[in-house]
Amino acid sequence: MSGELRVLGACPLDCPDTCSWVVTVDGGKAVKLRGNPDQPYTRGALCVKVNRYLEHTQAPDRILYPMRRVGPKGSGRFERITWDEALEEIATRLRAIVDEHGGEAIWPYLGTGTLGYLQGCEGVAGRRFWNVLGASKHWLNICSAAGNSGLFRANGTAGGMDPENFALSKLILLWGTNTLTSGHHLWKFIQDARAAGAHVVAIDPIRTRTADQADEYLPIRPGTDAALALGLLNVVLAEGAQDEEYLAAHTEGWAEFREEILAHPVEKVSEITGIPAADIHRLGTRLAHTRPTAIRATMGIQRHAGGGTAMRTIGAIPAVTGDWRHPGGGVAYSTSGHVRLAIDTRDDLLAKPVRTLVMTKLASQLDDVKCLWVYAANPLGSTPDANTIRRQLAREDLFTVVMEQFPTDTVDYADIVLPATMQTEHHDLHAGYGHLYLLWNEAAVEPPGECLSTTETFRRLARHMGLTEPSLYDSDLELAEQLLSSGHPSLEGVTLDRLRKEGWVRMNYPKPFAPFADGFPTRSGRMRFPRAGQAYTPSHATLAAAEGSPYKLTLITPAAHTSLNTTFGNNAELRRRAKDPVVLVNPADAAARGLADGQRVRVHNDGGEFLADVEISDRVAAGVVASPKGRWPKLSPGGSNANAVVAERDADMGMGPGFHDNLVEVSPVSVGA
Repeated sequence: MSGELRVLGACPLDCPDTCSWVVTVDGGKAVKLRGNPDQPYTRGALCVKVNRYLEHTQAPDRILYPMRRVGPKGSGRFERITWDEALEEIATRLRAIVDEHGGEAIWPYLGTGTLGYLQGCEGVAGRRFWNVLGASKHWLNICSAAGNSGLFRANGTAGGMDPENFALSKLILLWGTNTLTSGHHLWKFIQDARAAGAHVVAIDPIRTRTADQADEYLPIRPGTDAALALGLLNVVLAEGAQDEEYLAAHTEGWAEFREEILAHPVEKVSEITGIPAADIHRLGTRLAHTRPTAIRATMGIQRHAGGGTAMRTIGAIPAVTGDWRHPGGGVAYSTSGHVRLAIDTRDDLLAKPVRTLVMTKLASQLDDVKCLWVYAANPLGSTPDANTIRRQLAREDLFTVVMEQFPTDTVDYADIVLPATMQTEHHDLHAGYGHLYLLWNEAAVEPPGECLSTTETFRRLARHMGLTEPSLYDSDLELAEQLLSSGHPSLEGVTLDRLRKEGWVRMNYPKPFAPFADGFPTRSGRMRFPRAGQAYTPSHATLAAAEGSPYKLTLITPAAHTSLNTTFGNNAELRRRAKDPVVLVNPADAAARGLADGQRVRVHNDGGEFLADVEISDRVAAGVVASPKGRWPKLSPGGSNANAVVAERDADMGMGPGFHDNLVEVSPVSVGA
């Protein structure tokens, strides 16, 4: 046992909880992974997915060496090459593209496969290198952009409640969020509140495992959340429970917004949302008279045409009730707005301004791109209009480089594949978007094979290309020191040495934290209410259905319990637990289409189709079907997943995607299909 070493680290995956973990290393090999019991938010617990992380790092299909394509694009046929060969071919191709087409013909396509500030999307890894080449910028909008934009317009920041303060709440609305699957550590604080008498309500189009554990469940039509917020506030006004003092001191536009609320009586909102009027009135009355009330709303709620408006209007609730005054009151969407690291992507290295390409518009914006460089992303498994993306990636004039850990569908279309490290093999700095802690991930073991970290890959490529800009060669520890150098009061006393020794440090925000008790970080210092007619934007599916679309069912693609986006999509045990792809269909919709439980069906629209097995269930209302995201297309029946039927369409704000805003039909397929 004397040879064992405990290494502090953090989960890198796209989850609000960003768990602190401890890796046990013996003889240079990681032999055990557990949650760090000393971390106050995650308290030693990991999720069902990350519990298998060490197994995943040692999986037999791990990519360990650079590879060059030898078969047709999409065939997944490669030969092993050396790093020098890979870098030389990449450098030659990049120089030629810049010379002939200009740097903007390069698209660095970075995803949320890691949320690290060094290796992943939070710090915009590699951006300095791309700036030297004059490459296009990348707008990473796939997750939370619409909701962030809506809350920013209201509050001046998307940052809100400290989720730990849910323990102080008396009424908790879990609104469009499946806490027990996507961020389960919050549940402990909800349970603490419950023990003190709090009432928990789940509002969701799907009766999730979280809804099963709530005191009350309200099934809502997808995309109608803003209307429900207005209806609840209508009851608050009827009860005379608005906080006039707070409204006068800390908001603007109240008189106009008040008229918008009055234009949405409970009966009208019931027709829009599908929630019985009595249930809306009951919850509105409880909301009117319960302080503090906390609302947890996460990213699924804003993935439709009115997503930004939905978060802005939901965000107005605690301003009307005065809940922002109270610890345990307010809205928790993302705590990222409270993270004040110094992210210097060195835009001064650009010779001229460059265009920005949008992550979820990969299908339509690839036409004049000559190099697609994919890292921490699997767009063929996670991006709208997957069929068009597949056709685009098959272009012979598109030079595609993929930095990856596993042979995803996207890898199959690469010209060059570069082996990437996993979290136990590199340094990184993290901040949860569901808590107020910074975490350091120390490399626990040497990378297997010839895997390199993102930062080291770009350092080597810059050197191979003879680039002389000094900042391209900053070490990981130098980059981390730079990130911590913003001088913001929240980082006072937070040093890299301290993080490396302790593993995690809470940023300097008070406990308890009431961020808007005395005003907002807007120009006026006041919260800005939506203007008349701008508090509810119907979803595309709602409008298309009203116009007589031949497709009658709204598809929801929730997070799966056994995968995270497409991460772990190739893990044999987690795939076994997930069973075959299923689509939940309400009994009435199944009967109308002659569908039987377990039957293989086509879920289809004009964009494409995917295959799934029917699960007849009242967990979804009539008119709604649900099929979890995260399946690798090539490991799915028919070779596609739900993104085949997801249109490339913007939300109202932030160019957010519409993963939950697509009309489909469900039809039987022949036996053996």
